[in-house]
Amino acid sequence: MRRTKIVATVGPACDSRAILAEMISAGVNVFRLNFSHGTAAEHADRAVMIRELAAEAGCHVGILGDLQGPKIRLRKLAVDPISLEKGTELILDTQLADGAGDASHIGVDYEPLARSVSAGDILLLDDGRLRLSVDRVEGEQVFCRSESVGQLQSRKGINRLGGGLSAPALTDKDMEDIKLAARIGLDFIAVSFPSSAADIKDARLKLESAGCFAHIIGKIERAEAVANDEHLDELIEACDGVMVARGDLGVEIGDASLIGLQKHIIKRARVLNRPVITATQMMESMVANPVPTRAEVFDVANAVLDGTDAVMLSAETASGMYPVDTVLAMARNCEGAELYPSARKSSYRLERKFDSVEETLAMSAVYAANHQVGVKAIVSMTETGKTTLLMSRLTSGIPIFAFSRNEETCNRVSLYRGVYAIASPSAGIEIADCVKVIQAQGHVQQNDLILGTTGDEVGVDGHTNTLKIVRVH
Repeated sequence: MRRTKIVATVGPACDSRAILAEMISAGVNVFRLNFSHGTAAEHADRAVMIRELAAEAGCHVGILGDLQGPKIRLRKLAVDPISLEKGTELILDTQLADGAGDASHIGVDYEPLARSVSAGDILLLDDGRLRLSVDRVEGEQVFCRSESVGQLQSRKGINRLGGGLSAPALTDKDMEDIKLAARIGLDFIAVSFPSSAADIKDARLKLESAGCFAHIIGKIERAEAVANDEHLDELIEACDGVMVARGDLGVEIGDASLIGLQKHIIKRARVLNRPVITATQMMESMVANPVPTRAEVFDVANAVLDGTDAVMLSAETASGMYPVDTVLAMARNCEGAELYPSARKSSYRLERKFDSVEETLAMSAVYAANHQVGVKAIVSMTETGKTTLLMSRLTSGIPIFAFSRNEETCNRVSLYRGVYAIASPSAGIEIADCVKVIQAQGHVQQNDLILGTTGDEVGVDGHTNTLKIVRVH
């Protein structure tokens, strides 16, 4: 069974029941609704369709709403696109109206720009494809010189090399999208461009005030977010999960620095008991080609070997020509990487002391399962999925089956590495009943050993305190 989960973005290329059904069959575990594109009605319809298709397929699929956030962008140009040559002089102006920009004078929707940059700074446009050097600042105008050759279009993003351009984490549009997320019952909300734990805490308060209790995925994509290890850890701990958003992060810190940082973020997320998604251009060539490049195959494999919970597809499935083939290719590559021994070997937390019974039981369960000959699966009766999340932080080749009566829990654990949700008919189900279910599904056979966790207080959150090993009859 594939342990690494697949997040796929919904868009025009897969906006039909038939294709979405094929994508679920191909292996999608979580669908992403990108609130930077599409209407509220379109997102609501897609969410309903996904829920219906998952039910028809007899599986649990999570839905993640990705907030647009305060991406700093150029305003609309009068003529699109404009050409830049090396040495081209142009002015970035926060006072220039939308639609008035031309090849020498471009509006920017970020009011503090002139106070945030100085001579010698490098500004990166369109995800780093174009570079401008700042010559001087006069009033609200930033005078620049192009270091690149290329076409520049309206609304493209702006970053400063090294970071330093930031805005409040949630915009008015985001607040409307949060209300939509509450109405349609999304499982996860991705908060774009948070700089600190304070941004996530503020976002959580605003989500809850809007009646949205989706788990927060913090997108790590600003240089400020990774300024030092203490700051990064605080940000990760404030979230319910994180995403390594390699596009904007790579632009701000440079691709050379991103390589090691991706591994570090994944490691810290696992240590701090948070699921982590690796995203951006993982199979970009499949937007227009039916097979990935070998470089993309290795990129996916390295994220899997680093311990990521999930790998994400963006344009590949939202607007690409081969959305189903891309999911199938991603699934194959994940499975291939998971065959490597290090993907099944854990560095146990032998030096750690635990302050919760739940974590002690979870760690003990995986340790016992990996060392007791004959254990083929772990089953966990869970209200919130917390115990299975803790189990999934240790690398193992043994599947973890989360039995829950809560539909929300079943959808959310679909993101956790190596965890598979099964709807429980009632709160009082016994470990022996769970074993019969997974035996009937063909996951285990007679005489296999199964390790199970449960709590004495049935149906109560955070009370897992029992660990059993049973044999399949």
